[in-house]
Amino acid sequence: MVQTVLISGGTSGIGLATAKILAGEGLRPVLLGRNEERGQKAQEQVRGSLYVPCDVTVT
Repeated sequence: MVQTVLISGGTSGIGLATAKILAGEGLRPVLLGRNEERGQKAQEQVRGSLYVPCDVTVT
């Protein structure tokens, strides 16, 4: 079974770098972020990942 990990801010910077490392270790990153265009690009960069639009500042 492949484990899934949620990464808030996973479309750039430290979050994206973390997603790449975890994907390399066999986990499936779910990339959370506000910017749809950046999210799609990040999903293409990270093997096996899934981008989900999300804004954790909205309650």
